[in-house]
Amino acid sequence: MRVISPAFEDGEIIPAHWCAPASDTLPRLEIEGVPPCAASLVVILEDPESPLGTVTHWLVWNIPPETRYLDPADLPDGATVGLDTYGGTGEMGPPPPTGRRHYRWEILALDTALDLPTGASRVQLDPALRGHVLERARLTAIVEQPEPGDTPGE
Repeated sequence: MRVISPAFEDGEIIPAHWCAPASDTLPRLEIEGVPPCAASLVVILEDPESPLGTVTHWLVWNIPPETRYLDPADLPDGATVGLDTYGGTGEMGPPPPTGRRHYRWEILALDTALDLPTGASRVQLDPALRGHVLERARLTAIVEQPEPGDTPGE
């Protein structure tokens, strides 16, 4: 299984317009090679380099396994959104408060749908995943706080 984004290459800097001040959106993801026996997908976006410890920016589960494009602004029917580290639902996009960080998207193919309510937390999600992950795919972006006066392009 593989996850890519048309906005950036794995391990590369995410384009500046995704990190503009007051930007709170995430780029679209493309998912390839989902195992045929998968019953659902999960997406987790986290910042493992935060001074607070790993910060969860986005949790979504029960994504239909036939989903090939994942747009945070237009999730497929059946997808369930969880809480970010700060207690909000939906995506918490770039930029980081300061400096440069690596953000990691992980797509999990599961052998089941999860019985978790909307707004469940990462603490609730992690144990529900145990024993159900068929395959994982990761995509990493370098995310930078724009320099003062930078005008995001592209």
